[in-house]
Amino acid sequence: MIWDILNYIGTIAFAISGAIIAMDEEYDILGFYVLGFTTAFGGGAFRNLLIGIPIEDIWAQDYLFIAAFFTITVIFLIPGHWLTYWDEWGIFFDAIGLAAFAVQGATFAVHAGAPLSAVIVAATLTGSGGGMIRDLFAGRKPMIFREEVYALWAALGGLAIGLGLINGPWTTGILIVLIVVFRMLSVRYKWRLPRHSSTK
Repeated sequence: MIWDILNYIGTIAFAISGAIIAMDEEYDILGFYVLGFTTAFGGGAFRNLLIGIPIEDIWAQDYLFIAAFFTITVIFLIPGHWLTYWDEWGIFFDAIGLAAFAVQGATFAVHAGAPLSAVIVAATLTGSGGGMIRDLFAGRKPMIFREEVYALWAALGGLAIGLGLINGPWTTGILIVLIVVFRMLSVRYKWRLPRHSSTK
């Protein structure tokens, strides 16, 4: 049950996020579907490669592809002048996708018997991998490297799961909420990780 819920939450949230970027870039309908689908399923592809799960297993998730398809279609039909209102919502939905898929990826790695390091990496890549592909396809610098604190929250979530601190529906829900809240606080207060002080 928890697994299915995380799948739906992450897939729909990232499909919305990808479609909003396509709207921002004024892409045609094909661009909407490409960015929406790659954002929704790119992280899962990274996870499967990392843990050794056949990557073609992603194609067996017909119900998720249908959910993503209808979600992207709805965003495409939204009038363009609404974009100013959706910029902030895009960040919010991206935060939800980050949280849901980070928790899902870490849980998947734990069940596969992966060590703690792999659990943390699985959380980070599952949570942010789709967004990286989306940004590259959109010709943008990946959010994970340039924006306010992003992937760190996914990694910390993976750490909590890998250490066995998250062991039920309630604690899982609390962890997802915390990742979303801290991601949004990072944006609100412009928290950033240390950067190299270039002389150029």
